[in-house]
Amino acid sequence: MFTKVFRKIWLMAFILVLAIHASLAQSLADIQNLRVDDLSNAQIEQLVKRAEANGINSTQLVAIAQERGMPPSEAAKLSRRINELMNGSNSSNQNQNGNFSRNQDFGGSVGVFDSLRKSDPYYDLTPEQKKIFGFKLFHNRELDFSPSLNIPTPSSYVIGSGDQLLIDIYGASQQSYDLTVTPEGKIFVPNIGPIQVGGSTIEAAGARIKTSLGRIYSGLLGSSPNTFLEMRLGNIRSIKVSLVGEVTKPGTYTLPSFATVFNALYSAGGPNETGAFRNIQVYRDSKLVATIDIYDFLINGDQSSNITLNDNDVIIVPAYQARVELIGPVRREGYFEVKQGNSLSDLFKYAGGFSSLAFQDRVTIRRFEDNQRKVIDVASASFDSFMPKDGDEILVGEVLERFQNRVQITGAVNRPGEYSLDEGMGVLELIEKAQGLKPEAFTNRATLYRTNPDLTLGAISLDLKEILEGNGTNAALKNEDLLFIPNRYDIQEEYYVKISGEVNFPGTYPFASNMTVGDLILRAGGFLESAANSSIEIASRARDASSGKIAEISTLTINSSLQLSEEEASKPLTPFDHVFIRRSPGFEREQIVAVRGEVRYPGEFVLGNANERISDLITRSGGLSQFAYPKGASLIRRTVYYKGKTEEELREESLRQMWERLNPETNRELNEAEKLLFERVDKKLAEIEQKRLEQENEQSGMDEFFTFSDTLSIDPALNQERFKQEDLVGIDLEYILKNPGSEADLILMEGDILQVPKQLQTVRMVGEVLMPTTTRFDKGKSLKHYISKAGGFTENARKSKAYVVYANGDAAQTRSFLGIKNYPTVEPGAEIVVPQKPPRERISTAGWIGIASSLATLGILVQQLLN
Repeated sequence: MFTKVFRKIWLMAFILVLAIHASLAQSLADIQNLRVDDLSNAQIEQLVKRAEANGINSTQLVAIAQERGMPPSEAAKLSRRINELMNGSNSSNQNQNGNFSRNQDFGGSVGVFDSLRKSDPYYDLTPEQKKIFGFKLFHNRELDFSPSLNIPTPSSYVIGSGDQLLIDIYGASQQSYDLTVTPEGKIFVPNIGPIQVGGSTIEAAGARIKTSLGRIYSGLLGSSPNTFLEMRLGNIRSIKVSLVGEVTKPGTYTLPSFATVFNALYSAGGPNETGAFRNIQVYRDSKLVATIDIYDFLINGDQSSNITLNDNDVIIVPAYQARVELIGPVRREGYFEVKQGNSLSDLFKYAGGFSSLAFQDRVTIRRFEDNQRKVIDVASASFDSFMPKDGDEILVGEVLERFQNRVQITGAVNRPGEYSLDEGMGVLELIEKAQGLKPEAFTNRATLYRTNPDLTLGAISLDLKEILEGNGTNAALKNEDLLFIPNRYDIQEEYYVKISGEVNFPGTYPFASNMTVGDLILRAGGFLESAANSSIEIASRARDASSGKIAEISTLTINSSLQLSEEEASKPLTPFDHVFIRRSPGFEREQIVAVRGEVRYPGEFVLGNANERISDLITRSGGLSQFAYPKGASLIRRTVYYKGKTEEELREESLRQMWERLNPETNRELNEAEKLLFERVDKKLAEIEQKRLEQENEQSGMDEFFTFSDTLSIDPALNQERFKQEDLVGIDLEYILKNPGSEADLILMEGDILQVPKQLQTVRMVGEVLMPTTTRFDKGKSLKHYISKAGGFTENARKSKAYVVYANGDAAQTRSFLGIKNYPTVEPGAEIVVPQKPPRERISTAGWIGIASSLATLGILVQQLLN
C-alpha cells in the first residue's frame, strides 16, 4: 500500500515539474511579442530568471528573441535594460573595501536583483509609468499614507456605529464612562438612558451628551459651572470604501475611520496608466461630495479636497481626458494631464520650469489633426494663451553652444582661460586680464586665431614684441578670438648633456649654461676609483655639415680632487655634448680562480699576474695530496656567454653588504661617522634602485616592439649547447707538472675552476646499451668488455661511432679501417657513450616507381647505343 502511494506522489511531482517547464517555455516562446518599454525592472528580472531556469544566458536570450521575430530596436532595448540592471547591481554591491561583487551571468540572479529591489523604490514600474507625472506618488515604498491614530480627535469627526466614546467628568463631581456606539447610532448612559450620537460630529455629540448629563450633574450647566466634561475617542471603528475605475487594484478596502481619499488611493495603488489624476470623484450616498486634483497636492501642497471618508463611500477614478508629453531641458520631463483652460505656462509650472539649458523663446508642438501630424511653433509671448490638447508633444529646444562676448588666451601667460570681450578691447588688454606674460614667453611671434563668419578658422600672425613695446598695432579683438602665446621651451629641443664611463651614475642630465665637465662629473656622482682623470674626451655635435665632420672631439684633464682649473673653465659644455671618462690603465679588479679536490689547500685564489698558469696554481695550493688522481684532473672555464655580475652589480653588492653591517636596526649603536656613512650608502642604493626601475620600464617598452630571433633557437638542445656558460677543458695535469710553462700549461683566466679528483675506480656506460650502468675499472680491458657488462649493444646502436669521454674532459672516438673497428682505450673515471642510429626514411611507392622508370630508361639508352 505504501509503495503505491509513494509511486502516485512521485508521478504527481514529475507531472508538476513538466508543467512548470512547459509554462516557462511558453513564456519564452512569446518573447518576440514583448514591448520592452512596457516592462518594469521586476518583470525584466522574472524574464531573466525564467531564461536561467532553461539554461539560457543574457546573450542567448536576446539572440533567441531576435530569431523568433523581435524587432532589432526592441532587442537592443532588451539587451540595454538587462545590462543596466546587471551594472546597477554591481555598482550597488560595493563592499567596504571598495571592491565589487561580480556575478557570473545569471548564476547568482537572486543576489543580482536584491540590491536593486531594495535601492530603487520604483523597481516595479515600467519606464512609461515612471514618465507619468504623479504616478510615482502611490508606488513609492518609502512613502507611507497610513492615517495617524495618535492625534487629537478632530472636532469635525462624524461618529458612527462601533466607535468607543470615553467621557470623563471632573471638578465638583467625578465620573468616567466607557461607551460604545450601537448599530442604531446610540450610546446608553447609566441613569440617563440612550442618547443619539450617530451621524453627529464630535462637537455636536459632546454638546448633546453634556446637556443630557446636566440632569444629574447640575454643575455642568449654567454660567458658572464647577463640573466639567471631556470626551474623546477610544478605539475607532473601521469603514469600507470602494475604489472603482482606472485604479491599479480596484476593490473594496477596509480602512480606519480617520482615512482620507489619499489613504484609500494609496491602498489601491493609485490611478493606473490611463487613470485621471485631476478628476478623482468621491460619492457618498450616491451624491458627489468631493473632486480631488492630485496636482494641487504635488505642486502646491493643497489638501483641502482630501476629505475624511465615511463608511460605504465610493471613489471613482475616470480615464484621463487630455494628456501631453513634455520633452527637452525642463526640470521634470514626462506625461502631464491637462484640464480645460490649462495653458503652456501652467504646464511648465507642473514641470518645475525650464532648466538652465532650455531655449525659452519658442517651443515646438507636435499635434495630431485631421488624421495627420502637424507642427506648431509657439513663441514665449503666447505661452499664457496657448492651450495644449490631448496627445500633444511639446518639444523644448536647447540654447546654442555659442558665446556672444568671449575671447580666450592660452600659452605662456599667468592666467590662461576665457574672458569677456569688452568694447574696444585689444591684445594688450587681454594680456593684462591674464595678469601678464610668463618669463619664458616667446614674444617674437604670437598667433591670433579668429572664427570667420562662415565658422571657418583663420589665423593672424602678430609681432608681440613690437606690440608690447608700443611700436606695433594693438590688434582689436572680436568674439571667439583665441590668442596663443608660445612658450620658448615648447618650440625648441630640450638641451641635455651625457656622460659615460667611470662615474657613479652615468647617463643623461639637463644642460645648464656655463656648465663645465667637472660640474657634470659632480652631478653624475663623482669619479669611480677606476677612473682616469686625464684624457677625458668630449664629443660635440658638428655645426658645419659641409665639412664632412660628424662630431667635434676634444680632450681635457681634470684635477683628481675636482678643483676648478683654468683649462676646464675655458671649455664650458655646449648642448648635447657627450663626455667619456676612461678607465685608468693601471687599474685592475682582482680576478679569482678556484681549486677543488685533492690538493693541500683547496679554495679560491686571486691571480697575482696576468700570465699565471695551472702549475703555478698547484704550487700555491700546496701541491697534490697523496690521494690525487692527476690524470683525471679537468679545468672548468667560462664561455663568452657567461652572464657574470657586471662591475655596477659588484659595486652595488659591496654597498649592500656595507649597508647591512651599518644598519642601526640590526647592529650596535653607531658613532657619528658611521651614521653619516650609513646615510650616504642608503642614498646611493636608493639612486641605483631608481635607475634600475627606469631601465626595466624602458626595456619592457622596447620588448613590445622588438623580438630577438635566431635560427638556432628552433633546436633547444643545440641552443643549450651553444649558449652554455661554462665548458669543460681537457688537460693533462701529469704532463703539466712535469713540464711547467709548456703549451699544455694553460694561462689561467678569471672564474677558472681546477678540479683534481681522487683515484677513480669505475667506468660508466650510457646510450644505446641494454642496461646503462656503472661498473668497476678493470685494467687492460677493452671497450667491448665494458659494453658486455652493460648487456651489449641495442638494435639501434651505432657501434662505429661509439666514443669515450675521459675524466679530464677529453674524448676519443672509434676508428675503422677495412671494416676493422679500433675502439679507444678505457681509463678509470671514463664514460662510454654509444649513440643511436639515425632514422631511415622508407622509400615510398612513388619513389620505387621513379627508380624503375629511371632503370628502364637507362636500359633503352644502352640498347640503342649497342645497336
